[in-house]
Amino acid sequence: MKTDYNEILVEVKESAAWITINRPEVRNAFREQTLDELRDAVLDTRNDPSISCIVITGAGDQAFSAGGDFYAMRRLNWVNAAHWNDRMLGLAMAIRGVAVPVIAMVNGWCMGGGHELALWCDLVIASENAVLGQTGARVGACPTVGATQYLPRIVGERIAREMIFLARSFKAEEAAKVGLINKCVPQDKLYEETLEWVKKINSHSSQTLRQTKKSLNAESDELYASWQHGMELLAHVWGSEESLEGMHAFLEKRKPDFQKFRQRNAEEVKDYLTGLNNDDNMKKA
Repeated sequence: MKTDYNEILVEVKESAAWITINRPEVRNAFREQTLDELRDAVLDTRNDPSISCIVITGAGDQAFSAGGDFYAMRRLNWVNAAHWNDRMLGLAMAIRGVAVPVIAMVNGWCMGGGHELALWCDLVIASENAVLGQTGARVGACPTVGATQYLPRIVGERIAREMIFLARSFKAEEAAKVGLINKCVPQDKLYEETLEWVKKINSHSSQTLRQTKKSLNAESDELYASWQHGMELLAHVWGSEESLEGMHAFLEKRKPDFQKFRQRNAEEVKDYLTGLNNDDNMKKA
């Protein structure tokens, strides 16, 4: 397998491709280059049929991935949105379409787009220090490239809406109880337990794994239209005042002020309704 990447590490051991996001200085947040490299590495496994599965993880013990890198995402707007959104979709479809199981090995923070990355994977194992959740409502982004599609199917409508609307997060132990992840293990046992999964997969029929993965994906593959719809919604979010306020507030370590947008919108609606009333009065006169 190809291993010469800049933002990820790739290693083949025990017949598995171990792909690590190597940006621990930003909690393994991903930018355009990271997404390109992740997709390339996942698809490259097709060139080696001896690979039984893929393990995706994050460097260090602080984070699996904190999601999209805001320093990169602040450049986005409706015009250039496809350059980001298509990368997200491309990686998601690579993970779902590759013929082998993909395991997310989660250590530490797994938030926002990082959590959507875990949702794209077939299996999720997490250490006790892991925290998983959606942060879009807090930072002015929309989790429409995985979370709105898969969360209701994984944890049910009520918890999915709570996670998205209230930006609720789960510690790993509770995440396992509600079915958000498969297993929670002690932090010092995470690699060992993941390796046991890899070895078990190694002993199973590759033909069966390939065919049953396709079958398991059959219903949720019908959600592709929702992905396309979600990316267009997201395109209109990028570069908006609310989105930039959310990202700037996060980077400046302050609370975002979204209320000012509600107040401004209320004034605009008030002016509109006043105009309608004036029109009606003129007609009556």
